[in-house]
Amino acid sequence: MALPYEIFVGLRYLRAKRRNRTISLNTFVSIAGITLGVAALIGTVGIMTGFKEDIQGKILGTTAHIIVQERMKENMTDYEPVIEKVKTVPAVAAATPFVLRQVLLTTQSGVQGIVLRGIDPRREAQVTELAKNISAGQLTDLLTPMKVKQVPVDDPQGEPQPVEKPGIILGKELALRLGVFVGDTVNVVSPVGPISAMGMVPKIRTFAVVALFHSGMYEYDSSLGYIELGEAQKFFNMDRSVTGIEVKVTDVFRAGEIARDIEHELGFSHGARDWMQMNRNLFSALKLEKTMMFLLLVLITIVASFNIVSTLTMIVTEKQKEIAILKAMGATKRSIRRIFMLNGLIIGFSGTAIGIPLGYAFLWLIQTFWTFDPTVYYISKIPVHILAEDVLLVAGSAILISFAATVYPASQAAKLEPVAALRYE
Repeated sequence: MALPYEIFVGLRYLRAKRRNRTISLNTFVSIAGITLGVAALIGTVGIMTGFKEDIQGKILGTTAHIIVQERMKENMTDYEPVIEKVKTVPAVAAATPFVLRQVLLTTQSGVQGIVLRGIDPRREAQVTELAKNISAGQLTDLLTPMKVKQVPVDDPQGEPQPVEKPGIILGKELALRLGVFVGDTVNVVSPVGPISAMGMVPKIRTFAVVALFHSGMYEYDSSLGYIELGEAQKFFNMDRSVTGIEVKVTDVFRAGEIARDIEHELGFSHGARDWMQMNRNLFSALKLEKTMMFLLLVLITIVASFNIVSTLTMIVTEKQKEIAILKAMGATKRSIRRIFMLNGLIIGFSGTAIGIPLGYAFLWLIQTFWTFDPTVYYISKIPVHILAEDVLLVAGSAILISFAATVYPASQAAKLEPVAALRYE
């Protein structure tokens, strides 16, 4: 099957004659500009998506997918029946109660305010990745008190005696800041304590560090601590109540929909928040940053499109006689316009076809050879993930810009009058 003559003529026009190599050079520069623009866009979008998913994975490894709490009360008293109801909701994988309070940790070498969570070690591993994130010790060590040597209060000069203390798990950065390790003790100070004649007295209790965790998120590793649920209830005078329920779902991207199902199952008295709501500001900022980087790097492709305009304008200027002959032989304005638009699309498709694999190669080189010290940057390699929809968006943008650049030269060629072009021939 023969090609339409517009394609044949357009391909001929992109190749310069021996006496004029300028057009072929401009064609090469135009394709190179589109190629670099597409490669830069693929690389940037792939890295931005990789960082977003890396942060998302670290957040979901430390926090639950959905948090269920009472709407009218600070604490939840009869929580076990609520957990059983939550488990009946489709797509819910597991659920566990938790206690959440702000406290002060003190040691001989430091003081730090943290968020203290009371958890059930048996069920926590089914909901979060805390057990996998522990770098020293085990999550189940919270279930048994640790024996530590302590000087008797009534005999400061006496020999240290072994005393059983409840366990606490600290973040790696928090432990470094406080100067403690597994086996050391920390004092947990709660601002809410017994009321005396002098007012409310802070409550202090000593805990033994039984494990350290490393989530990869500095905010969590430097400000989170975990104790056993029963110990938290006793320490905060909560009787048998909890702060809320942590829920794990089978599909994290449907967490919002599943949260609404949980609210419908439990009624108005309970509210459910998914992980996207709880981290909305962070993910909104990442999405905005990715969008702005995309728009800024599209400027590279737009700049490259000016080369397409100049290349096609030069072709129109040089080929005035040929265009006039085509029109004299019966070619319509639409056919002439189509010839030069096809030229621009050929440049755009060529640059895009080369730029996409070049962008993939660029990301592969970065991920393979660019490494970091994980103790400083929390990552050893730059995370990269390229989504198919991002590649289609980049390719579509490049081709659309290339096509838009052909409108003016193609219109000028279509307006050319055969008589004016051939008058002096």
